[in-house]
Amino acid sequence: MSWIHKLHDTYEACLGHEPDGAERLLPVSHAYQQAHVEITLTGDGKFESARAIGKVETAIPATEASAGRVGTKPPPHPLCDKVQYCAKEYPDWGGKKPSFFPEYERLLSDWCSSEHKHPKAAAVLTYVRAGTLITDLVGEKVLHAADGKLLTQWQQDGEVPEILKVLTAKAGERDQGDAFIRWHVRDLNSPCSAVWEDSALQDAWARYDASTKQAKGLCMVTGQSETSLAANHPKRLRHAGDGAKLISANDGSGFTFRGRFIDATGAQACGIGYEVTQKAHNALRWLIKRQSYRSGDQVFVSWAVGGADIPDPFLNSFDLLAEGDEANETQLVIVDHSAGQAYAQRLALALKGYRAQLGDSAGIVVMGLDSATPGRMAIAYYRELTGSEFLDRIEQWHNRFAWAQNFGIDKHFFGAPAPQDIAEAAYSRIDEKLKKSTVERLVPCLIDGQPFPRDLLTSVVRRASQRVRMPHWAWEKTLGIACALYRGTFHQEEYAMALETERTTRDYLYGRLLALAEHIESRALHVGGEARDTTAAKLMQRFAQRPASTWRTIELALAPAKSRLRAKRGGFMHEMEKLHDQIVCTFQNNDFIDDSPLSGEFLLGYHCQREALMKPPPKPTESGTDTTEPKPV
Repeated sequence: MSWIHKLHDTYEACLGHEPDGAERLLPVSHAYQQAHVEITLTGDGKFESARAIGKVETAIPATEASAGRVGTKPPPHPLCDKVQYCAKEYPDWGGKKPSFFPEYERLLSDWCSSEHKHPKAAAVLTYVRAGTLITDLVGEKVLHAADGKLLTQWQQDGEVPEILKVLTAKAGERDQGDAFIRWHVRDLNSPCSAVWEDSALQDAWARYDASTKQAKGLCMVTGQSETSLAANHPKRLRHAGDGAKLISANDGSGFTFRGRFIDATGAQACGIGYEVTQKAHNALRWLIKRQSYRSGDQVFVSWAVGGADIPDPFLNSFDLLAEGDEANETQLVIVDHSAGQAYAQRLALALKGYRAQLGDSAGIVVMGLDSATPGRMAIAYYRELTGSEFLDRIEQWHNRFAWAQNFGIDKHFFGAPAPQDIAEAAYSRIDEKLKKSTVERLVPCLIDGQPFPRDLLTSVVRRASQRVRMPHWAWEKTLGIACALYRGTFHQEEYAMALETERTTRDYLYGRLLALAEHIESRALHVGGEARDTTAAKLMQRFAQRPASTWRTIELALAPAKSRLRAKRGGFMHEMEKLHDQIVCTFQNNDFIDDSPLSGEFLLGYHCQREALMKPPPKPTESGTDTTEPKPV
């Protein structure tokens, strides 16, 4: 019950303190519904006007049964509901479904006759009892009828009415009885006419609904005895059409095995207070809508129980830093550090603001939800951390797995990729199910600091080597991610994000040689006005498998390019030959003739050497040094 306790505490902490512009937390005994029609009444229940509003999600009063209503006889909501429920004359207008007006009127009447009544609810009750709802809506051209019957299809000239556009078609017909109504009640004593925004009306309904609960017992979440227990738990957590529940039990007819329990309520096993489950599920719904990572039905959400802002662990470094405190960014002093030091400084500064808000002991929860069937939802991942633990894990991930990334024209950055980016880089064709399972595997690496899966690393490195099979932009993105993953997986090697001329490992040096060969041939192609792939690019996959033998092929193919550059770019070619000799002489023992497959380290050497060769040339000096070509670093 830890998760529901944390969500309940989150609701209590955040209610009334929602950030500016954020949606309000849903009150207890309320539910969200998409409204199609808005009717305005006077304070004494007289009709004023009506209009179609498309599809607008609206918080409405609801009973425990109506919040998750299904079946052939769905129970009514107490105030806002479909025309089929609110219109006394629905059958007279040719309604094809049963009329549930008697049940709707009884529920609304019971509320209005209790000590928790509200004048706006009484005005709605007075109006629906008059039995003119459909007549008024047809008169306002919100609903449409012909020969005294509501239309199910539009067969006339002109544009299709808005109400028939938004209603769901069944067998080619749209029943206007499905149009959902919300109310405006103009009361001189209340400046708020919208019933879904009136906190006094919402509190009145919540008090009345609580007074009708019969089941009493011990709440296993709060420890309160003789409290009203929940028989049904909310659904529609991830989206409006979500029918999966986190807590559910079959009814009497659906139970096939009870064990030692004699009813289907679940209270004998673990009783949960009605108010507690309402607040917890409302908090979870609010958090999912506001700050979650989604992939199909899979949802991951992280939050601070006290309501403070936290960094999103499912963002790449570019988006994470952009989301950080701008005030902290302005304090960053640019100094002459390496790329890795500058990046680490900026990351620490961005997280500093979060540390100040959270403190070391603040409670952080990371929760993953998924469903295998439409009616049941599972908690696929759950962790509770302190604020310092959470931020340390985020900082560790973004430091260890940082590399120069190229995600597009306007997205070049130093940093770590997001789990979603890694999943897409690991597989050439990824469906939703594979993507979800991959992200789920990566979450423990990010949050718990577990080792990165070697099979995913191998897959990304292999794809980065298959250069000719991908568009150039996709390969550039995959290359950066592969380098980041290799550097983070083998972080004990302390790879720098810049060229390391002192590193003598075989794979790193072979990567440097490949970048050098590509640079020489691409420059020769540019000088000759040719546009084609270099030999190094074409043979990159083979080079990764058999570097020594493939290098001989690449070196022989470079002969024409070298001849052209000696004739037209002598200074450039001289520097490239010097660099070639330096790299080859750095190989240890028999590494240069070792033809065994390369590890992902060769991508780091390749990427760093390529970036160094692409740096702009230094400014001319007084000594007249030839700087017409870029000089290798």
